[in-house]
Amino acid sequence: MIHLDVQSGTHKGQRYSFEAQVLTLGRAPQNQVPLSDYHLSGEHGQIFREDDRYIYRDLRSTNGTRIVRKDGQEVTVDGERRWEFGLADGDRILLGNAADPVVVAVSLPRIEGDGELSDGPDGSDQARVLARRSLSDVEEVAGKVERDPALAAMLLSVSKRMGRRGLELASVFEGIAEAVFELLPLATHIAIDLADGTDGRMSTVFGAPRDGDKSDAAKAAAPSGTSAGTPMIRASRAVVRRVVREKAAVLVANAPQELGGTASIMGARIQSTIGVPLWEGDALRGVIQCDNRASAAMFREKDLEVMLVLAGQATLAIENARLLQRLRLAEEQLRGENRYLKSREEKRRFADIIGESSAMRDLFRQVEKVTDTRATVCIEGETGTGKELIASVVHYQGRRRDKLFVAQNCAAVPDNLLESELFGHKKGAFTGADQEKKGLFEVADGGTLFLDEIGEMSLNLQAKLLRVLQEGEVRMIGATQPKQVDVRIICATNRSLEKEVAEGRFRQDLYYRLKVFPLRLPPLRERREDIPRLALHFLQKYGNELKKAVAGFTPETLDQMSSYGWPGNVRELENEVQRLMIQVEPHGFLTPDLLSSQIRQVEGLLDRIAPKKGTLKDMIEEVERWLLSQALRDHGGNKTKTAETLGITREGLHKKLAKFGM
Repeated sequence: MIHLDVQSGTHKGQRYSFEAQVLTLGRAPQNQVPLSDYHLSGEHGQIFREDDRYIYRDLRSTNGTRIVRKDGQEVTVDGERRWEFGLADGDRILLGNAADPVVVAVSLPRIEGDGELSDGPDGSDQARVLARRSLSDVEEVAGKVERDPALAAMLLSVSKRMGRRGLELASVFEGIAEAVFELLPLATHIAIDLADGTDGRMSTVFGAPRDGDKSDAAKAAAPSGTSAGTPMIRASRAVVRRVVREKAAVLVANAPQELGGTASIMGARIQSTIGVPLWEGDALRGVIQCDNRASAAMFREKDLEVMLVLAGQATLAIENARLLQRLRLAEEQLRGENRYLKSREEKRRFADIIGESSAMRDLFRQVEKVTDTRATVCIEGETGTGKELIASVVHYQGRRRDKLFVAQNCAAVPDNLLESELFGHKKGAFTGADQEKKGLFEVADGGTLFLDEIGEMSLNLQAKLLRVLQEGEVRMIGATQPKQVDVRIICATNRSLEKEVAEGRFRQDLYYRLKVFPLRLPPLRERREDIPRLALHFLQKYGNELKKAVAGFTPETLDQMSSYGWPGNVRELENEVQRLMIQVEPHGFLTPDLLSSQIRQVEGLLDRIAPKKGTLKDMIEEVERWLLSQALRDHGGNKTKTAETLGITREGLHKKLAKFGM
């Protein structure tokens, strides 16, 4: 006997005791447990015994239910996310308003036997099941069916119709239902349960009555809250658990009597039922249950055998449809990721390129000329100047903007792995190659491949890259046949490729192939007038990121930042502004004392170069000598670049150096 003690609410202190298989709780007086509290639904919930346990079911109540276990664990049962939950002795059921629920304590009887309800009058399994067929019987059963020409022809016919249904999962379910109803004239309802995939638990994914069946038995399958005209057919948990536990197809000839009067059997008025497992190898993927709810006639053993054969074909159809569903989902996710990456690149392609200096205006004019050509572009510039940003502008302003822009830093990957990244590999091509992998040339087909730090690539890999540029084809590691690709190459380097060629570290033929259209990014010290604009841009960027409002830079701070050489270029400037934003107080100014020590050294610049007392000519020459020596040092003694930085010709620089004996 089950006992329910009301611990709070209008009926606090009331105890209800029942031996019934099913009882309901709610505000309506016809409930076995009438609770008149205003915030409960008319039929709020139901407790019933099924097989070896008691279950609480929420009847689509307005305010839902919570169940609190002995250990304090709380479970919400609201008819949406979860509509049933197994009860244990000592549980408390919290009904209705979450702030002031009606609390009902549950006392359950001891279950007979070893933790399970006894299966029949003598405790044996055989009292319930008329026939069973295990997986090992499938071959024998199939042979028996083949020896019946009429039955074999019917199975072949329904199998062909199932195949013509296509690979949409809903169509596959409908095809299985049609086949069952054609092969089993007594079947009135079908339900298909499939394993979840995460924890292997079964849940009903499809249920339907035979076409035209509008009987009360069909409507009885609809849970509370659904329309009687659109019944929800669910598999009986007792049948599914029997199939799963015994790993066999089962035929129950008199379901109400043989399955012990469980709520799902009694509620659906099932007269006899067949449950067959859906096997994929040794894994149980689901259960098909077909019921007779309309007549006293019972399924026969032959019906069970037909269903066992049909289940093999149904499993294949369902698994193929689920595979297609997973592939479509993966494809859609990949398509979404590509759209996201493209939109992100398009948003940032101009956002971080800031420059009004003459050097940057010249660069932009060069970029405009090359974007709509097929020419290979080689971008030269010091570390941190923004070579990848310029490469993305070349791609997104050109005709290939709708295809992928793929970037790879050649210095960031070991040479043996870089080859696999660029060209891909076949399964088994080397140790660890457990599956085929596309290379970046294939991924970027139709688009652009940006190879950063190209000067770090080995001579062996340079030869393979040269073949791609010459022939337009790549060959995976381990493959015997090449593949044609249409990829535009943009490369970048912070080294002098001419020097690398002269010293034998870079192939001369590849150098000429790559340097069709060179672009030189000026270092930040050559466009000092852009420093305040860049600093303000990064100030806004990190102010938004950190959600911190500041007053801005003081003029002295911007002066010191503009005077600094920035060997790390724009990347170093961005890092400095980010550090300043972390340090500064909200609504405060960014002052010189917050700057890094190497930048603050500029404070003593005038003291270091202040000339000794003398004539104006002598003092000017001393300052000029110091500036010349600093410029030469900044460029490692390269006189061409020094002359460009100082805005004079190379001949003019030689004259000045000769004048000062430098």
